[in-house]
Amino acid sequence: MKISIGNDHAGPDYKHAIIDFVKTNGYEIINHGTDTIDSVDYPDFGHKVATDVGNGVSDFGIFICGSGNGIAMSANKHENIRCALCLTKEIAVLAR
Repeated sequence: MKISIGNDHAGPDYKHAIIDFVKTNGYEIINHGTDTIDSVDYPDFGHKVATDVGNGVSDFGIFICGSGNGIAMSANKHENIRCALCLTKEIAVLAR
């Protein structure tokens, strides 16, 4: 399984922890996020991940940003993409 991940400047530490966990469990990662805390435009990364998923390059995507709302709205602008803001495990399960 292939997973695309994208993040803004609020999430490089979270992203690296997720990448380590996902790779340890045998999944392939495509990293579209920033690796610094320097301010960036989150839609740039959200669109790349949503495009990967929409085109079948990845099986699904993970987005990380300060609030989560902005990047979810950016992703949901793509046809056939449904991005949910998941703050708990229960919400993530229900979103799937």
